[in-house]
Amino acid sequence: MALDPLSLVMFGLIAVLIFFMFRNGKKRQAAQQEMQNNVRPGAQVMLQSGIFGTIESVDEEENRVSVRSGDSSIVVHRNAIGQIITPADAPTESAPSSELAPDDDPEFGERVSEVKAEAADTVEAATTDQTVAEDPKNEEGDAPKA
Repeated sequence: MALDPLSLVMFGLIAVLIFFMFRNGKKRQAAQQEMQNNVRPGAQVMLQSGIFGTIESVDEEENRVSVRSGDSSIVVHRNAIGQIITPADAPTESAPSSELAPDDDPEFGERVSEVKAEAADTVEAATTDQTVAEDPKNEEGDAPKA
């Protein structure tokens, strides 16, 4: 009994589909487990029902979490947490990682060092103008013009 090539391709596609289904399931479980490990008091979370709150306490034995939302406090199952908005140990304000401001993006083909030099020149010119304006008498001895 010989299998034709089309049947072999169909069985191959089904096998690949099953492989990707198991792989995605494992990824989803790993992400869920990582999120459950980050459930700590002080973390800001969103419940699956859409309620935002801050975790007050975690009961590992009962799998319960006490969440404060506004003036009220709710006790929910650990699995009711949909996502963690801000982890408990995350810094509240982050420093800008780039030296460029969002509006100082380089043009197509322009080098970043050229943009930094232009920005430095602009800051230096603004500082010089401000110094002249603050000085009651500029270099010529005249009062500054407003």
